[in-house]
Amino acid sequence: MTLLYTHPSGHSHVTPPSHPEQVARLDAVLGALEGLDLVRREAPEAAEADILRAHPPEYLSGLRRKSPAEGWAMLDSDTYLSPDSLAAARHAVGGVCAAVDAVLAGEAPNAFVAMRPPGHHAERMKAMGFCILSSVAIAALRALDHHGLDRVAVLDFDVHHGNGTQDVLWEEKRALFASTHQVPLYPGTGAPGECGAHGQVVNVPLAPGSGGAQARAVWQQLCARVEAWRPQLVLVSAGFDAHADDPLAALAWDEADFTAITRMICDAAATCSAPVVSALEGGYDLAALGRSARAHVDVLRETAA
Repeated sequence: MTLLYTHPSGHSHVTPPSHPEQVARLDAVLGALEGLDLVRREAPEAAEADILRAHPPEYLSGLRRKSPAEGWAMLDSDTYLSPDSLAAARHAVGGVCAAVDAVLAGEAPNAFVAMRPPGHHAERMKAMGFCILSSVAIAALRALDHHGLDRVAVLDFDVHHGNGTQDVLWEEKRALFASTHQVPLYPGTGAPGECGAHGQVVNVPLAPGSGGAQARAVWQQLCARVEAWRPQLVLVSAGFDAHADDPLAALAWDEADFTAITRMICDAAATCSAPVVSALEGGYDLAALGRSARAHVDVLRETAA
């Protein structure tokens, strides 16, 4: 069985009109998963101690000070706080952490966390790119520090480089971070020479229009790297904005590509006897987002059967 974590607060993070990271994204994903045989669980609010593994206290206190009583507070040109945004972000983090706890306890072989705001652009001291808290990186650190794992793999196929995840895990020799992403594109990071403090970061830029066939070939190589790493847990930043219909990028993938890449990741994890936790990141064409998330979760379900 596959676990599905979500929470109503994901609908309470309200962005300004016409903003691409909108409440309707979560509706599109949950609607696409409606009726599937998933074990649905409520994403809890993250413990302060978990968040502080990635973000200093002054960063959290700054977010609280900036949180508005009404309307929006701008954190950067793309990233906003509404009155309930910080609660939503904490539940997004809590969902990934709870999913990690559950799969490591043997309750299920994998889980998908359908929450927003996304997290992979949030650096230790900076909210950016629609992201407030670095959800997946926080969950990786919980797995390492709370559960005592020796090796975790964090894999990111969002079309934008996960600069926040990389920033949080840069010095963490127990965490392999591997990312494919379009270059040139926001946020402008993710060059191959960015290798982490211990050579444990792998960045593979992809050219606009390069398409799914090249992506599949790259992910086949990355999954071989994952198998060599022998992780005890695989975390996935599942962004679906590499889809051909997405308005913010131009990699031209389709649902079959997300299916193939997800299957490669799950096969590599199975080779290592590692459970998988996947968390929603980007994806801004609502129809394509729903279809792609469904394709991704279908593979999780198949491999959990």
